[in-house]
Amino acid sequence: MSSDAQAAENAIIEAFDVRKSFGDLEVLRGISVNVEERKTMVIVGPSGSGKSTLIRCFNLLETINSGEILFEGKPISGTDKDAWKTRLEIGMVFQNFELFGHLTTLENIILAPMVVKGIGREEATEKAMALLRKVQIPEKAVSFPDELSGGQQQRVAIARSLAMEPKLMLYDEPTSALDPEMIKEVLDVIQDLSQEGMTSVVVTHEMGFARRVADRIVFMDHGQIVENAPSDQFFDGEVSDRAKLFLEQILSH
Repeated sequence: MSSDAQAAENAIIEAFDVRKSFGDLEVLRGISVNVEERKTMVIVGPSGSGKSTLIRCFNLLETINSGEILFEGKPISGTDKDAWKTRLEIGMVFQNFELFGHLTTLENIILAPMVVKGIGREEATEKAMALLRKVQIPEKAVSFPDELSGGQQQRVAIARSLAMEPKLMLYDEPTSALDPEMIKEVLDVIQDLSQEGMTSVVVTHEMGFARRVADRIVFMDHGQIVENAPSDQFFDGEVSDRAKLFLEQILSH
């Protein structure tokens, strides 16, 4: 079996010729890609290349104009009647945390499992504390977001997504709003989850992290996929001149 066939067989997300426009601006121009189960895909590329839009389409936060996206072999779209159910299977962590400021850390994490899944408070709290231990801030359970550092807030956001027991985690530049000294603590949590087998797609400019954690690297430019390769091949093998230029520019900073 070829590597492409193997990837398709193990795919949790399959995208076929996906196009997305905002007005006259075509942001995704015929994207076809598979996300394999229990693997970590890192999407890189210059600003404006369509990276964030692509994963927002995976999570049904954006509706595609044409093409098709399958989740576990079933077509999904932002207007499909089962779209809400699909979203429950996919966790997403944004750049700016998106925590409820009037709720404590614990309350932020248990809210969705209780309201959406009907889990009792005691069970939800027990699971939330286990997740806070996983992201290494159990002592912050009763703190409010404005009492936390940016890195701690992002780790709460990760725990909140995990509380819904997703099959896929999407991270949209999760460290872009953080001070440099806080970046590592968030990336370490994502790396630990990936090593435990959580299927993940990460949009990031952190190339050291990408090299360390990714099973595959997808390089996008102008709404298209220029490279889709195993991590070691992307960094050490033969890639396009455009990808080489990107690597030279970003690694020189």
